[in-house]
Amino acid sequence: SGSWRFIPQVTVPIFDRGRNEANLAVAESERDILLAQYEQSIQTAFREVADALALRGTIDAQIAAQQSLTEATEASYRLSDARYRQGVDSYLSVLDSQRSLYSAQQDLIATRLARASNLVTLYKVLGGGWQETGTVSEQTSLAAAS
Repeated sequence: SGSWRFIPQVTVPIFDRGRNEANLAVAESERDILLAQYEQSIQTAFREVADALALRGTIDAQIAAQQSLTEATEASYRLSDARYRQGVDSYLSVLDSQRSLYSAQQDLIATRLARASNLVTLYKVLGGGWQETGTVSEQTSLAAAS
């Protein structure tokens, strides 16, 4: 019983042709859908980055204008205070100038906050790289416990 037997087999998809063509059509359709989704996500990413960069330019211009306004209202406040101290003007004008100064400072802070928020958004749409580790209060309580 030391003999070997070799019987070749050939499978020819004679009856499977319709099923194979249907499977090919399904695979091509799935590929086209995935390609369209990929292209859409790339377009969305480019749009988000372009929007964030455009907003950054606008915010930088706003900060420069708000900084100039704050400096001007600060000079106005100093002038009103000096006029009051010399007895030329009433204290009401000092308070009004001070209110304007505080308002300008708050607007400058809000604009700087918008810039920081825009920077986070820009970092996020460019791919980020950070991982959220919890809220600030959770991190503070963990740091206090150590």
